Order: sequence, then structure tokens, then C-alpha cells
Amino acid sequence: MATHDSIGDFLTIVRNASAAGKDSCSAQWSKIREGIAAILKEEGYISDYEVSGEKAEKKIKLTMKYVNGVSSLTGIVRVSTPGCRQYYEYRNIPRVINGMGISILTTSQGILKDSQCRAKKVGGEMLCKVW
Repeated sequence: MATHDSIGDFLTIVRNASAAGKDSCSAQWSKIREGIAAILKEEGYISDYEVSGEKAEKKIKLTMKYVNGVSSLTGIVRVSTPGCRQYYEYRNIPRVINGMGISILTTSQGILKDSQCRAKKVGGEMLCKVW
């Protein structure tokens, strides 16, 4: 039985585009992917993102951000995988590089970054760490 990690695939597309110096990258659209892209834009890791297409053919396109030729996105790592889910209470969410990076979690209140989870006192499944 094959399982597919669509979030892991999306993060790999973003990581590879950043490492290769691409201007943009695109992937299939989903609510979770759009939530992750919104947080990446809000935190300044990407310049912009846009959703295009109709229903089944929707795509999400991310415009990468570079400062003096160096990518703003240094690293992005999948934490919770389909085979090993990682859940955290808001008190126990680990800090990424002593607060220099962020964690993205899926919660009952949507896709949130770690600081928002602590402020709202809500925990959830940690999707990835970004720095």
C-alpha cells in the first residue's frame, strides 16, 4: 500500500526552488498548502503567492524572495509525517533556532505559526519548521 505525503512534496518543491535560485515555483493547490504559503509570505520567507485555475486544476504559484542574491528561506523541514505524527500542546511547542525560525502547525483554528498557537493557547500537529 503506497502512501503519499503531499505536504512533504510541497515543502520539497519550495526547498529545491530556493536552493536552485529559481524566481518562482508552482504546485497543486490545497487549503493546507495555501495556509503554509500565507505564513511564509507573512514572515518574509517568500515574496508572494497566487492561486489560479478552476476547481480540480487549481495551482498555487510561489514567488521566491532573495536578498543580495541569497535566499530568505535557509531551511524548511517536515516534522510530522504520515507514518509518525507529532502533536504538541501550546506549552510544549519547541522553538526553532531559539526563536530565529518558526514552526507551522495545523490546529482546530486553522494553520497557525508557533507564536500564534502560544498566544491563543491552542496546540496541534506540527507540519514543519522554517528558518
